[in-house]
Amino acid sequence: MTEPAVTRFAPSPTGLLHLGHAYSALFAARRAAGGRFLLRIEDIDIARCRPEFEDALLEDLAWLGLAWETPVRRQSEHLDVYEAALATLGGHGLLYPCFCTRKEIRDEVGDVARAPQGPDGPLYPGTCRNISPHLREHRIADGRPYAIRLDMTKAIAAAGRLTWTDRREGPVVAHPEMFGDVVLARKDTPTSYHLAVTVDDHLQGVTLVTRGEDLFHATHVHRLLQHFLGLDTPEYEHHPLLRGADGKRYAKRDLSLTLRSLREAGHAPADVMDMAQGRRPVPA
Repeated sequence: MTEPAVTRFAPSPTGLLHLGHAYSALFAARRAAGGRFLLRIEDIDIARCRPEFEDALLEDLAWLGLAWETPVRRQSEHLDVYEAALATLGGHGLLYPCFCTRKEIRDEVGDVARAPQGPDGPLYPGTCRNISPHLREHRIADGRPYAIRLDMTKAIAAAGRLTWTDRREGPVVAHPEMFGDVVLARKDTPTSYHLAVTVDDHLQGVTLVTRGEDLFHATHVHRLLQHFLGLDTPEYEHHPLLRGADGKRYAKRDLSLTLRSLREAGHAPADVMDMAQGRRPVPA
């Protein structure tokens, strides 16, 4: 008999929740039926995350009738944990500082259309991967901003063949090389999305990670990090993205239909749940 799942919904407080968030939260909560449903606030982006947006998302989720375990985990309160994970990866000799600016990377890549592509765009060309330790130390001492990148070629060679399981796709062989030398931290932020969520899912005991299909490829990187950090590998389920009448997925940056606006327009939580699941038309 399959054990009840531990799932989580992990929004970032960078704007108001929209209908797509309602779908994702409901999806995770339903997969946790009989198990545990957790809420995590992914607030490491200090430039964009705001307390008022966190207050709003907590209010919206409660209004929808969702119940989660407490306490809520906030990533900004656990930066030391991510620093320790980064140090572990550094101990494997898998990290290097990258001093390239975005403009320098664009110039190095040259013709973007012909450059090797990853899920997030052109792959980093590895400019800083092989600079001397002396030059690295000199640049750091000079106060040059830098990111910490994962030496993907070295990591894959050391890890060997890795797999993970998606409930829709079945067994998947990890191919993190599609991302190239991903950024795992920056000088002013000791973690990244990839590192923080991988560590958090393990520490929170998540057994089933549910999230949008746009993050399917990111799981290849997360599986690699799990290997070197000695973390559990949960099951995954990447659900379709909710889209508007124009075919575009809901997004904060487009000021998509928010839960707050639906509530203020007089819609009941049950109405919104039906909209999220396609059982009720969405207001124009």
